[in-house]
Amino acid sequence: MNITIKQIAAFVAVAQSQSFAEACERIHLSQPALSITIKNLEEALGGALLARSTRTLGLTPEGEAFLPVAKRLLNDWDLALTDVSNLFSLKQGKLALACMPFFAASHLPSILRSYQGSYPNINISVHDVVNEAVIDETQSGRVELGVCFDPGEHDDLVFDPLFCEEYVALLPVQHALAKRDTLYWEDLLRYPFLTLQQPSSLHLDIKTAMKEHDIPFSVHIETHQLTTIGTMVSLGLGVSAVPKSCTEQMQQMGAVCRPLTDPLIVKKVGLIYRRRYALSAIASAMREAIIEHFEPVPKS
Repeated sequence: MNITIKQIAAFVAVAQSQSFAEACERIHLSQPALSITIKNLEEALGGALLARSTRTLGLTPEGEAFLPVAKRLLNDWDLALTDVSNLFSLKQGKLALACMPFFAASHLPSILRSYQGSYPNINISVHDVVNEAVIDETQSGRVELGVCFDPGEHDDLVFDPLFCEEYVALLPVQHALAKRDTLYWEDLLRYPFLTLQQPSSLHLDIKTAMKEHDIPFSVHIETHQLTTIGTMVSLGLGVSAVPKSCTEQMQQMGAVCRPLTDPLIVKKVGLIYRRRYALSAIASAMREAIIEHFEPVPKS
């Protein structure tokens, strides 16, 4: 059954006005065109909807029954168009975003404040998960955007670099090394070392760098969250290394951060999204908001 929204609108206009001439003005059709439209609708449905005579125009019983249905269809159509229009104009909608916990705690709040100031009716779901989970959730489509360390070559992912992140030493306030301006990895790793559990990229970065520089590396305590590491370090359970962006958060927890070198571990952090799928208008606006928050670094 091939019935168009134009035919339904024509029927409702005639039924409400009880006049072909008035209906023509309402829906901007000529009278012959309107007559053909109503005729095609009746043929598609299988019977007359309008009772016509030389003096009167009314509805058949079938037309009376169909009128409320037709009105509802028009209303649903208008609502559907409005919903889509609101998505494009960012007046409503939902966005799922995945990012590493240190990014969620340091940079994301100010980005969201700016974004929500422009688009207050967008509902945002933040998945603050480890780097590997960010990549997995973005690849699978569970989120449209992810913020993570450079994932390397991926056929199905685009990586937009945002900034370079280096690791800094994390120490208890009263620790002997806290008096130094800059620390060396070899000195830091002489103390009980706390870090994220494998397969965390943070753990892997440190382990790989130490192996390349022949520096002994062992882990005293592993956890799932950087905040747990910060608390443990502040209580004197050991030392650690965290992304520099965590400095303020770690200081609030009672620990101190110091520059860390030999080797200097630097990682690119950026946006990822699926290459073969277009971003929604909502995600595109978030991408722009995140990019504008940083001085971009060139792609290598």
